[in-house]
Amino acid sequence: MLIGRNALYFEDYVLAIQYFNQVIGAKPYLAAPYYYRGMAKFFLDDFKGAEEDCTLCLERNPYWFGAYQLRGAARQNREDYEGAAHDYKLSLDYLPEDKITLLNMGIVNIELERFDEAENTFQDLLRLYPDYTPTYLMRAAMFLEKGDTISAIQNYDITIEKDPYTSHSFAARGILHLQQEEYNKALADLDEAIRLDPYFEGNYINRGLVRYHLKDLRGAMADYDRVIEMDSNNLIARFNRGLLRGQVADNNRAIKDFDKVIELEPSNTIAYLNRAMLNAEINDNLAALRDLNVVLNEHPDFFQGYYSRAQLKRRMNDLKGAEEDFNLARAMEAKAKQRIANEELALVDKSDDSQPLGTREETDKDIDKFRLLVVADKNEEKKSKYNSETRGKVQNLNAEISLEPKFVITFYEKPYEVQRPVYYSALIEKANNSFGLMWKIRVTNSEVSLNELQVQTHFRSIENYSKLIDERADNSTLYFGRGIDFMLIQDYALAIEDFEKVIDNDPQFSLAHFARALARTKQIESNPEVQEERTRLAEANRMKLPVGRDKALPDGKSVVPEVSKKTLEYDAVLKDYERVINLNPDFIYAYYNRAEILSIQKDYRGAISDYTEAIKLEPQFAEAYFNRGLARLAVGETVSGLDDLRKAGELGVVESYSIIKRMQ
Repeated sequence: MLIGRNALYFEDYVLAIQYFNQVIGAKPYLAAPYYYRGMAKFFLDDFKGAEEDCTLCLERNPYWFGAYQLRGAARQNREDYEGAAHDYKLSLDYLPEDKITLLNMGIVNIELERFDEAENTFQDLLRLYPDYTPTYLMRAAMFLEKGDTISAIQNYDITIEKDPYTSHSFAARGILHLQQEEYNKALADLDEAIRLDPYFEGNYINRGLVRYHLKDLRGAMADYDRVIEMDSNNLIARFNRGLLRGQVADNNRAIKDFDKVIELEPSNTIAYLNRAMLNAEINDNLAALRDLNVVLNEHPDFFQGYYSRAQLKRRMNDLKGAEEDFNLARAMEAKAKQRIANEELALVDKSDDSQPLGTREETDKDIDKFRLLVVADKNEEKKSKYNSETRGKVQNLNAEISLEPKFVITFYEKPYEVQRPVYYSALIEKANNSFGLMWKIRVTNSEVSLNELQVQTHFRSIENYSKLIDERADNSTLYFGRGIDFMLIQDYALAIEDFEKVIDNDPQFSLAHFARALARTKQIESNPEVQEERTRLAEANRMKLPVGRDKALPDGKSVVPEVSKKTLEYDAVLKDYERVINLNPDFIYAYYNRAEILSIQKDYRGAISDYTEAIKLEPQFAEAYFNRGLARLAVGETVSGLDDLRKAGELGVVESYSIIKRMQ
């Protein structure tokens, strides 16, 4: 418990969870480890997991008041505002003067549009803590929700008067001035916010917007340069700088910015459209046409795109294609005229909207807004008020979405960055006790590359086995040991020959079937054509990932790298795994490896069944939870898939939290 709480304090959240798991395993009746594990999950943005752990804590100790507060915060982040309000009320019944709970209660009432109750809560807070500046900040947010900008400004003024050393107060007032198009006032506030906190990227992005409106393009560009210096993967800064570079005809460098945006967010069709226009400007017509095709595949009703493509095709002397696109665009434009007129009228009616003129929010994917600068989403602004990115927030890493590797038989293992459960296998223990091999057999999916000394050692080992085999040609164990050596030096053909001799001598030798399946798989995967196709399909698959919280995963769209059945002939491998399972039905690695092949062949239901069987045999099988989660996402079972990823993250698969955050 002490080590786990220390890790939690130092923001090593995944490590902390591992220690609390040990406490829960030893004494599941204690309330504390569930609470602290829930806190770690909360900071990893696993809000459902945090809520469940708080519930388990309260089942064991209903007077653990912090658990009500934490569960309320988790529910608030899941937009279950009624549930959050219920938890905050229970907490306030016991601790009626807790300022954090009172503040959160006010925020929840704002979300539920119970403005009178929110105002009463803030009044109580100010009576108890008249100098607590977050109260004024949130009351200003309440007035903004009600459309009362004068009262909001007054509250921001009070906040700054009481605490002139908090950058967020100036930043919030600066954003409000930006929305009111009072750009000089906005610039002064954002300058002060940056002076007080020069490392918060959002303030530079917003100041860049202000400078853009003040026609200071050089200053705006400098702000975006500063953000990219701090975070080269900042999408908003990259996108906005690309637009500005395009406006000053710095087309080649603008294209590089949009290249980076598309690399980071392959489904960003607005970036593709801007890059297409820039490529057309520099007469790279083929590249422009490729980008426009991506845009029109995603937005088939975007008639302006057909006009642009018609113009490109005309340049490339494809007159027939140009005419087809032009006629299609005209027909679609005629249908859309009335709709566009209505939308323009609606925009006039909403002239007092809080979003600044000439901008769009990051999750606004309206293709018609492709020339607008990007601002952070409102809900992202709320999050950034009190949270900062830390080394422990692994969910912010852009983890690649790929299956956890297969388990192999080897003598070496690379340590995991975060310790995972150890899986006991009676079959492996029996082999180590009875085979008498030179090294201890390990089954791991964390292989390590051999160094030169180790390679030479295994060459000598092969020579020794060969001499012994000349004397005892019927000894299956010798062939098995030499087969593993061949596999380690990547001579898969000879390894398969040795494993086949073992099986000929002893058809019940289940580890030989397992090892032969591994050698065959590695032989297939070492084929350059297979590697090329895997890379191509994995890249194409990235385009299918949902981007933004508002997009659900379409049914049948995979989030696992796919490889053609025609390219990979895995029948013999699957038969070997089936034979291992028949001989040793409790050998979890055979189910796991077979499921991986079924996933590659897009038989996700079969893979889910095998992963489920492995998890029944080993309830702590972290890698199986992770891969089953991806398979369930691939067939559209988003809720159960995310539950599996949460369990995998809890057991130490760090990449889970990045996927959970993106899918939420």
